[in-house]
Amino acid sequence: MTTQLLNDRYQVIRTLGAGGFGETYLAEDTYMPSQRRCVVKQLRPIQNNPQIYQLVQERFQREAAILEELGGTTDQIPVLYAYFTTTGQFYLVQEWIEGDTLTAKLRQQGLFSESAVQELLVSLLPVLEYVHSKHIVHRDIKPDNIILRHRDGKPVLIDFGAVRESMGTVVNSHGLPTSSIVIGTPGYMPSEQAAGRPVYSSDLYSLGLTAIYLLTGRQPQELATDPQMGEIMWREYASHISPVMASVIDRAIAYHPRDRYPTARAMLDALQGTTNPIPPTQPYSPPSPVSTPPTPTVPVAPKATVTSNNQKGILFGSLIAGGLVGASIIFASVFRQEQKITPEVTSSITPTPIVSQPPVTPPVVTSSTQPTSISKSVVISPTQPTNISKSVDVNPTNNDDNYVWLSERPVTDADLENKDGLQLDIMRNTIFARHGRRFDTPGLQDYFNNQPWYNPTYSPKTFPTKLLSKLEQRNVDYIAKYQERYNLRYFKK
Repeated sequence: MTTQLLNDRYQVIRTLGAGGFGETYLAEDTYMPSQRRCVVKQLRPIQNNPQIYQLVQERFQREAAILEELGGTTDQIPVLYAYFTTTGQFYLVQEWIEGDTLTAKLRQQGLFSESAVQELLVSLLPVLEYVHSKHIVHRDIKPDNIILRHRDGKPVLIDFGAVRESMGTVVNSHGLPTSSIVIGTPGYMPSEQAAGRPVYSSDLYSLGLTAIYLLTGRQPQELATDPQMGEIMWREYASHISPVMASVIDRAIAYHPRDRYPTARAMLDALQGTTNPIPPTQPYSPPSPVSTPPTPTVPVAPKATVTSNNQKGILFGSLIAGGLVGASIIFASVFRQEQKITPEVTSSITPTPIVSQPPVTPPVVTSSTQPTSISKSVVISPTQPTNISKSVDVNPTNNDDNYVWLSERPVTDADLENKDGLQLDIMRNTIFARHGRRFDTPGLQDYFNNQPWYNPTYSPKTFPTKLLSKLEQRNVDYIAKYQERYNLRYFKK
């Protein structure tokens, strides 16, 4: 143990680390009654040049002020206690975070669960959102720079690269300041950061790779890269995690910044929508009636079985109010009432005492590009047999039956509006069926057996999810989240 006293105040206890920029010490503050422990970072300019020294000193002071502001507003960034220079060396004094780095934690307990990684990301992303709001990019997010604090388990982000960058500043041949080194850790930094042009999503890239390390135990250098697209191929080592979580990570580590989440808030919003992810449809269980979500253009009337005399009276009242033009429509509706209307068919007649205009006809279910025939050919009641192929009018000439466009463009809410749970289940599972997946659900399997393009190859357990393109996986997740949002499922898990 050394007896070195820095700035006549900080008693060095031991060295925590050393590198090209200097050393980091654990020390005690002899000026404080509690002699609180702190971290002292010794930083050195890489060149002995008066011009460089002056430039580094100015940037050092500015960056120290930024760190002071960041640490004073959130407890997940260490507080800056002081900064000083002595004998040509720069020093920062920061709060000591007692805990374990993510690297140390993984070595102690093994791989992190998906829920643990999600909790970690949900806790860190608001911190990054705040940092970025101050126009600061961390530039060195990695497992070694995130500490799980012992007293509360919170992740704390340490070692901001902004100050370290100032230590590597030099002046080029034109007399302009430039950085002689790239700030960041190889593997964890994206290409634009390696080129010296980090953006806010560069930090999200590093955070995504940190999540992959916790889930797989593999460093970025141990993961292969798609030679054509430049995408990191990591999913084969984390087949146990949900498709939605995998999609969130995939977008965070996209090669080009424009393909990533634009902000930490956007990534957080996507992550918080990953609860109860929906895999390919599992074996059938009897469905409960579901209602179509309301749309801004076509109001959906409540489900009803219209057979009572009171409702007939209402209809005849509307006949008088509606005049001769509506008479034929009303009489046609009355006669159709005698037929059984199942709970899954949305009634076009609302039970209002007075109808001032002819009843609204049922909305036509369409996608944004092609019409679908499923709503016209499917009539399902809760007591109906599980084999839906008997009630599905398979039309091989209808191109929408195989939803080819789901492999060509992203799905949107407009594509899903007015579709019921059965249609959405078929739509989502069609993406898997197009790659030859079989299904345990008899009715679903029978439906695809009747599709001329279907070529069943893989059992549900052996189906390789890597067959799905990123766009297809994104569409599966999007439809699943839409179904969860509006409780639109026909086949239950």
